[in-house]
Amino acid sequence: MPDIEPWPSYGNRFPSPALTVFRNRPGLSMLARMTVPLFHLAIPVDDIEAARAFYGGTLGCPQGREDPGHWIDFDFRGHQLVVHKAEGAGVKARGSVDGDAVPVPHFGLVLEWEEWEALAGRLRAAGTEFAIAPHIRFPGKPSEQATMFFFDPAGNALEFKAFRDIGQLFAS
Repeated sequence: MPDIEPWPSYGNRFPSPALTVFRNRPGLSMLARMTVPLFHLAIPVDDIEAARAFYGGTLGCPQGREDPGHWIDFDFRGHQLVVHKAEGAGVKARGSVDGDAVPVPHFGLVLEWEEWEALAGRLRAAGTEFAIAPHIRFPGKPSEQATMFFFDPAGNALEFKAFRDIGQLFAS
């Protein structure tokens, strides 16, 4: 049996062949080309069709496989997001960040600044109800970022953000 390489350590930018092919698709931004592992996230929803309309329509995530009435895979910007018909969606707590009461748990994406602005405009035009309206957090500081929070139809909280300087994403 051949030796199997161990999982790379955090911070090692060891790309898999599939990830390399994905990241080298034409039209991807520099941020999207970062060689990081893809994640899988499964979340509960109470209405599969409402989730399909939200993730597939409102957010524009291409749909993958599904077991009708039970679960649907979505391509969440190259990551696998699976909505499962199940109980348990919604905010469990709130945390304070720069004076905002952010819903916890939440998930989302870090976008490029211009893409974040375009998404915020599209969501506003669509009449999206925001938990925390699109705004700039930490203005003028190295960690300056744009952020917005909203909910899917089941009550799962999403945050989309962008950094003026993406190099500050993990700064301490």
